[in-house]
Amino acid sequence: MTLDDLKTGERGTVVKIHATGPFKKRLLEMGFVAGAEVEVIKYAPLKDPVEYMVKGYHVSLRHEEAATIEIKDIDRAAAATTG
Repeated sequence: MTLDDLKTGERGTVVKIHATGPFKKRLLEMGFVAGAEVEVIKYAPLKDPVEYMVKGYHVSLRHEEAATIEIKDIDRAAAATTG
């Protein structure tokens, strides 16, 4: 599952970054590191970009950028264990 699969209000934990080069470095500097919790805040009116909260900061990414971030969905995992 990747970050662009989440809907507004859903949360996930970063597992791995599949980007390369300067863009991967930029993502890591913004806080998208393994184990970091990310929440979808809102989608732009035309659905791109998407605003995320990571490590207390609001960050906007395009869908193609978010697709490079592999996550584990916190909310769905919790629902599966309780339901």
